[in-house]
Amino acid sequence: MRKASRLFEIIQIVRLARQLVTAAMMAERLEVTVRSVYRDIAALQAMRVPIEGGRGIGYVLRPGFDLPPLMFSIEEMEAIVLSLALLERTGDTELKQAAKRVSDKIAGAVPPPLRQTFDANALHAWGFAAPSAGAVDLALVRRAIRDEEKLDLSYRDELGRASERLIRPIALIYYAETANIVAWCELRQAIRNFRSDRIRDCRATGVRFKGEGDRLRQIWVNGWETNAPAAGD
Repeated sequence: MRKASRLFEIIQIVRLARQLVTAAMMAERLEVTVRSVYRDIAALQAMRVPIEGGRGIGYVLRPGFDLPPLMFSIEEMEAIVLSLALLERTGDTELKQAAKRVSDKIAGAVPPPLRQTFDANALHAWGFAAPSAGAVDLALVRRAIRDEEKLDLSYRDELGRASERLIRPIALIYYAETANIVAWCELRQAIRNFRSDRIRDCRATGVRFKGEGDRLRQIWVNGWETNAPAAGD
């Protein structure tokens, strides 16, 4: 286990412990020597993490002190960094802006020795970024999915045929070239996929389908297992 990961684990151990934790107990859990634990605790105390105690007694986190609610291992932080980088490849402007805010918040919350995971710029998501969704605001779609609100679409199929659709959106799939809205189409009375690059207009209706989202997603998942997803015909 790398030192940075051990520092996180030690903080978590003393933070969650209900009694004094000895260096031997931490060494056994972390599979390192007791001497390594002593050095790591000294390093944490030098960073002003209020761990109190001593050799032969045990250690505890000072009462009244709390750490940021999200504490990650190095591998977990690397997963977050790569996930945030992948969001840069979507055409969802709001999500990309949110990803930048998340990155800044986490980088500002973690101890300095671990901040290098964000600063190193060593993980990248390569490939072409998806174009902007154009006429449809994907943030509006995501809110409609969360709030279970129906949407009005002006849509053109792959042959260019125009239609007006009232849909109940239940999922949003991001592909390299576009995003697909998965929805119950009230015109077709079935689950349909609507490509964002074929939507000419998208409007919130204020009409809810409360309590139906999970049921419709189950219908979609069950159909996905046996059939190809139907296009918005």
